[in-house]
Amino acid sequence: MVGSYRVGNRWKNLCFSLAKLAISAGALTGLVAMQRSQLQQGAMFTFSPEQLNQQERWKLEVLQRSPTFGFDNLMADWVFLNFLQYDGDEEARTKLGYELAPQFFDLVTRWDPRFVESYLFLSGTLSYRLGKPELAVDYMTRGTDALQPDQHPQAFLPWRFKALDQLLLLGDVPGSIVSHDRAGDWALQSTDPEIRKVGPLMKQTAAFLQTDPDSRMVRLWGWSSVFEQAEATRDRSTQERARQDLLKIGAEERKDPEGRTYFVLPSANKPAATTQPETPASPDSPPPSEPDSSNPTESPTPDGAQPSPQPSPADSPATPSTP
Repeated sequence: MVGSYRVGNRWKNLCFSLAKLAISAGALTGLVAMQRSQLQQGAMFTFSPEQLNQQERWKLEVLQRSPTFGFDNLMADWVFLNFLQYDGDEEARTKLGYELAPQFFDLVTRWDPRFVESYLFLSGTLSYRLGKPELAVDYMTRGTDALQPDQHPQAFLPWRFKALDQLLLLGDVPGSIVSHDRAGDWALQSTDPEIRKVGPLMKQTAAFLQTDPDSRMVRLWGWSSVFEQAEATRDRSTQERARQDLLKIGAEERKDPEGRTYFVLPSANKPAATTQPETPASPDSPPPSEPDSSNPTESPTPDGAQPSPQPSPADSPATPSTP
């Protein structure tokens, strides 16, 4: 009797698992079919940015509930490629912003936290475009927890981007010191000799922050970059988030002659900047040079470019750059 009961339960569990597998496979097949249909009909129909955004939202919601059947890395790659397509739609991003970006990177970092190259896009999008550095740091922690320095020549990158977000946008100097120091340790253990050259620079950054922890100037640079990005994409929510964080660090909101907003720190509150923090770089870019103290007014950006200098309170307002 007991044996019959166990056999019956096993059959029920098996049938339930097969049904779940069929539903999940059907859902994934539907996603692929929908993308294929879009490609085939692209020449016949024009989808509005809102329609494309809604379709992408639906796909991500289905994927959040779908198993990967052991193909975690492959699924993470597929989602990341979909994000690149989403990110590359300039018309839609200008009109609708990046509201779905967190869902893309939640899936990528959950399914493949060792996908080192994705963290550059994660930091640049979630922190600097969407103004959500706390979420970006949470997702990057999945990578720093899962990776080891001997698993990938560039395994130090999640630590590096995490350190920069902590410093530039969150003002978490103690956390940034730890992350810079760990990034330096991992870079020194890389199998790539060019990467090993970066290690001492990040260790030096950690040491400098211990002696000069006032990060208001670099936070001014970071949040001003977020503010300008949000203004360009008409993302009012992110823009207001950046504005509030700028005001919290003591920045003053001003207008240039053309009516555009910019922020400066009052002269009395400006720290004596003696170095310039490192800026995020692409995984294929050459190692950064020594920190330069000669021009502390230029603002680092997520892709390593230098935008227009921030106006000085003593000078007439300059025209802020827009991405």
